[in-house]
This record gives sequence, structure tokens and C-alpha cells, in this order.
Amino acid sequence: MTRLFECTDTNHGMRMSDRPDTDMSTAWSAVLTRANATALGITCLAVFLHAADGLLVATMLPAIVAEIGGVTQIAWAVMLYEVGSIVAGAAGGLLIARRGLRLPMAAAALLFSVGCLVSALADTMSLFLWGRLLQGLGGGGLMAMSFVAVTMLFAAHLRARVIGLISTVWATSAFVGPLIGGLFVDLLSWQAAFRSFAVVATALALWLWRSCPATPPRTGETAAFPLYRLGLLSCAIILIAYGGEHISTLTTPLFMALGLALFAGFLWRDAHSSNNRLLPPFDPLLRDGVSAILAMIFCFAAASVAIGAFIPYFLTTLYGYSPIKAGYIIAWEAVFWAISSALFSGQPERRDTPWIALGLTLVMLSTVGFVFAVPGGHVWLIMGCAAAQGTGFGVAFTFMPRLATRLCAPRDQGIVAGAVPTVQRTGYAVGAAYLGIVANMSGIAEPEPLHAARMVFLAGVPMAALGMLAVLRLIRLDRL
Repeated sequence: MTRLFECTDTNHGMRMSDRPDTDMSTAWSAVLTRANATALGITCLAVFLHAADGLLVATMLPAIVAEIGGVTQIAWAVMLYEVGSIVAGAAGGLLIARRGLRLPMAAAALLFSVGCLVSALADTMSLFLWGRLLQGLGGGGLMAMSFVAVTMLFAAHLRARVIGLISTVWATSAFVGPLIGGLFVDLLSWQAAFRSFAVVATALALWLWRSCPATPPRTGETAAFPLYRLGLLSCAIILIAYGGEHISTLTTPLFMALGLALFAGFLWRDAHSSNNRLLPPFDPLLRDGVSAILAMIFCFAAASVAIGAFIPYFLTTLYGYSPIKAGYIIAWEAVFWAISSALFSGQPERRDTPWIALGLTLVMLSTVGFVFAVPGGHVWLIMGCAAAQGTGFGVAFTFMPRLATRLCAPRDQGIVAGAVPTVQRTGYAVGAAYLGIVANMSGIAEPEPLHAARMVFLAGVPMAALGMLAVLRLIRLDRL
């Protein structure tokens, strides 16, 4: 699931909180005015839809697979949503630059609504996954364009407060999402939840069209949309995931190899693009700080995706937890993420590396803890690991974008800022594809998939260990 780390303005080259014209002392009374009400409502509702969707679906997935089947494709529900978000996130700023704010953002809301309707009507997992892809395209577009919209709809001195309000909405969504999903499953149906979200998204699209100013496109925009590179990346992730859908000694390694080859092709093609690169130059040996930070983001995102993709299913299947209880256990991570981000965000720049190392060490320990907590069904241990993981991410991810943009060349700050959410989403998508293979190989379709519960979380440990190697590399570079 996508986190608060996406609060970047990829269109302008630096994080909004780093803008020199931002006044952190602006009173809330200057933001919460009738004149700003429509702009605040539009941006906050767009963020809510995207933020609540992930935990809503994670809570409902056990009921969904129980009704329409497809337990071996659980990871696809996360992976395809992230693939859609990657494409839409890369397109958001460019579409606004070319078409203005109103049309692209309203179209994203409608696309999200259509995806919800497709999921609601699904009687097979294949159709449901098409709905998830459309939701990812719409939700990812709404998220990316919301933060661009902040720079267009609010005065510069108000933007820090608006971002803070959006962060609060994100944390609230993480808490409310499982409640909404659980209540729909218990009282109505999971289909009704998707239909409700479709209605809200359609209302948002109409609101955007009627209220959002018809902003003229900026002149001089010549950057081409990176369609070929995004196609390579999307196909790479899908091939890796497809290799694990039907386990075979021949086809599984073949599809994984093809996927990795396309992923390498994406990296090579992007590195040799003259303009509109998605990623900064990446050194596989991590001889620079930016490469080390991007490696951390990717590895820890891949290692941690299991909490949202699989914990609700294992808790409901193995231990009979209700959807609401399972949902709130995974929401624990998001809540602690938001709290720790708020508490630690004021630390000075000279302490970025130690805080990053401390936070990711907590994530590493929690990753190991899940290996024992989930198969054992120890709810308090699971919640403790979720809290530790959320705290660790909240601490580390608060400082990683700041440090990365400080370490890179000034001309690359925009690329680095834009790469942060792209790398994170790619890590989630690749991690979901990888863990889907592990889950299917270890028997997730069995009536009591205890072995699969252990192996899925054990599979995340090597990815977290690779991330810790990048942390150690960053510490060494920091001492030079």
C-alpha cells in the first residue's frame, strides 16, 4: 500500500516542505476559511479515496476469495494496483502541464469509479483484478495530482499547513479503511463497499468539473510521456507474478528470468534517456548516497508488502479473526507511521543518517518478528511488530527524501524527488509478485495454510537484509 512518503511535488523538483517560500508559522485560521473550503475538500477527498482503498481491500480480500475464488492470486490484487499507480503517478504532472488541472483530475476520479464498479460486478478473480488495475490508475493519478494541485490552488505560505492537513487525512483513512471494509463485509457485502466508493468517486469527479478552475496548460512543455519505459517496467512485474501463478519447474523460472530481463531493460533505457528520466543514475555497487537510499526504499518496500497483502487472509483463515479485527491489526502499522513521522520530523539535517539507520533497523527486527508472530497467531506480538514497523518507516522515510535531494547534484533534485514514490511503488509491486510465488509454492490454497504463513514472511527477510546492507553502506559514506 502507498504511504505518506508520496508527499512530493514531482513536477517542480523538490518536496513541498523544502520550498523556501513556505511559512511554517501560518495559523490554521488562514487555511480553514470559506474561500479555501472547496480546494481543501477536493484534495482531501482525493487523498482519502486512494489512502482508504488499500486497507479497505486488504480487509475484504478473505471474503472476496471465499466467494469468487482465486486465493493463489491474492498478491495480484496489490501488485496490479501498484502497477496502475506507478503509471498514473508518472503521468499526473505531465497531464496537468498539458491539459490543466480540471480534466485530468476529474478523469482520474471517474477511472477510479469505473474500477470500483468492475470489482463490484466481478464473479471471477480475473475480472476483479482488472478492476484493481483501473483503481490503481485512478487512485494513483488522484494522489499524484492532489499534491500538484496544492501548488496551484493555495498560496505559497499556506502549502505547509495544507500538506499537514492532508497527512492527517491519510492517517485517518488508514484507521477508518478497515472499519469501513469490516462493516460492509459483516452487515452488507464487499460488493456494496466497492459500489459505495464508486459513488463517492463519481461525486468527486463532478465536484472537480464544476468547482475546479479551468487552469490553462503551461507553455513550453515538450517532455514526452515515458510510455515505452513504463511498459517495460509493468511487463517485468507482471511476468514475475505470472511465473508464480502456476508453479512449474519449467515455466516459473522462465517467466521470472524474462521479468528480470525486462526490469534490467527498463533500468538501462531509463538511464540512457536524454530527458524525462524516471530515476536518477543508479550505481549497483552503492558508491553514492542516492543509490544507497533508493536501494533501501525498494528493498524495504518489497519486504514489508506482506503485511497488507497476506496478514488479513492468514488471520481469518487460520484463526477465525473477524474482518474488522484483522483490518485494524494491519492499520496499526499505518497509524504508527503517521504518528512517528509527526513526532520526529523536526530533527536537524546533520542527524538524517542515524535516524534512517535506527528506523530501518526497527523495520528489519519487525520483519523477523512477523515470521514467528503470524504463524503462531499471537495477536499482541503481531500488533507489536506492526507498531515497530510503522514507527521505523515513519522515522526513516521522514529523512530519506531530504537526505537524497541534499546529496544529489542540484540539476537532479527534481528527478530524485520524482523517483522516491516511483521506487517505493515498484518495490511494493515487485515484492507482491515475489511473495505471491512463495505463497503459491508453499501451499496457500490449502485449508490451513500454516506453512505458507511462515514462508511468506520468511521470504521478506532476505529483502530486508539487502536493505540493511544499503544502510551500512550509507553509514560508511556518511563518515567519509
